[in-house]
Amino acid sequence: MDIFRTKSVEQSIRDTEAPEHQLRKRLTATDLTVFGIGVIVGTGIFVLTGQVARDVAGPAVAVSFVVAGIVCGLAALCYAEFASTIPVAGSAYTFSFATLGEFPAWVIGWDLILELALAAAVVSVGWSGYFASLLASLGLELPASIAGADPVVNVPAVLIVLILTAVLVAGIKLSSRVNLILVITKIAVVLLVIVAGLFFVNGANYTPFIPDPISTPRVEGLQAPLVQVLFGLEPVAFGVIGIFSAAAIVFFAFIGFDIVATAAEETIEPQHDVPRGIIGSLAICTVLYVAVSLVVVGMQKYSQLSEAAPLSDAFISVGQPWLATIISVGAIAGLTTVVLVLLLGQTRVLFAMCRDGLLPRSLAVVHPTFGTPARLTIIIGLVTMALAGFVSFGELAELVNIGTLFAFVVVSLGVIILRRTRPDLPRAFRAPLVPWLPILSVLACLYLMLNLPVQTWLRFLVWMAIGIVLYFAYGYRHSRTAAAPWRSSGE
Repeated sequence: MDIFRTKSVEQSIRDTEAPEHQLRKRLTATDLTVFGIGVIVGTGIFVLTGQVARDVAGPAVAVSFVVAGIVCGLAALCYAEFASTIPVAGSAYTFSFATLGEFPAWVIGWDLILELALAAAVVSVGWSGYFASLLASLGLELPASIAGADPVVNVPAVLIVLILTAVLVAGIKLSSRVNLILVITKIAVVLLVIVAGLFFVNGANYTPFIPDPISTPRVEGLQAPLVQVLFGLEPVAFGVIGIFSAAAIVFFAFIGFDIVATAAEETIEPQHDVPRGIIGSLAICTVLYVAVSLVVVGMQKYSQLSEAAPLSDAFISVGQPWLATIISVGAIAGLTTVVLVLLLGQTRVLFAMCRDGLLPRSLAVVHPTFGTPARLTIIIGLVTMALAGFVSFGELAELVNIGTLFAFVVVSLGVIILRRTRPDLPRAFRAPLVPWLPILSVLACLYLMLNLPVQTWLRFLVWMAIGIVLYFAYGYRHSRTAAAPWRSSGE
């Protein structure tokens, strides 16, 4: 069984030229950077900041954002090299197929499905919470059964996914324009938070900056970080250990720059524009995250921060409710773009997998009018609506994190492998210090993975087991690579 058969870079690029599977090239470096910012600036700023500061890291959550940003930066350089070398939809899935083989590519594709589908559903639930809060401030209270803390069906979350699915079906350029308007809105709100919040910062709230480590219900049992369990340490929150545990959680906030790579096939000059979009969006967002987290923990004692809406509630605590309303509007715009780009990324990964025959190839047909994979987009929209209607935020963010970190490990290893197996390939962008930088990226990602809870690892292993069964039941037998003359990694 040749489960490690590879697909050459040249063949991956030729596949994009088939008329029935050809996506339209409409995007520029600016579009890609805005897509990246659109998906990165969202849940991390508007939800996770207060949650993690209160329960895990204290004011040092700003350091956790720096740690997560550095880890992402290492992986981003590896993604940028791959995207400039293989400008094809599919991101880490396509990169893995060219370097590690079909089965590893399937595993990473299955992993990306977990990351993107769950993330889109989870963020749409967060969107629903802010939307209901805004309506309540205007005197329009939604029934708890459709938009409360524990609704029967989360109707606003379902509706926002429905609307964004229609936008994505209508075309990539329309999607980028909608995204641009919403990104401008939320960046303006984030800057308002930073500038206005500085006037209400109380230096006493930064003390202690790194609270003493303590054992809390947040880290008991299966919720304990795996690294603490493996080394027989008493599971604790806060302290230096808490900073790294928090970094593994706020890593969710940075998910998105890798999605820029999934749009490479629809970019006019992917060799240059995709690396710029990846690195530019990540750099801008890291600065914004650190600034906002420092302001918020300075405005309100970390132990008193709100879990649901930390930014707006921090302004309410200092007697500025009008700013809280503006922040709610920014949060709605921010989370809307996150859901939009997550759905886009999910569609493009599955599109690449279907085109290779690992999933039904009929789903990879491009709509003749819109130039988008309309069938896949609708299917993914329906699945996400079902998830959004019935799931809660909970530990799902951590499950998304482990999937993303695993993808980063594979991509970083792939850069080293492709440099050795295909040194002749033109690379418009080359990651520096290879192999040392990719090795450092792998180690950093693995360390953050070890800081995730034991139960997250167990759920991840169950999902991977399901994917392996599906591969051998369907993907292996239907793969186009099996009978193709271009089975080797070279031409």
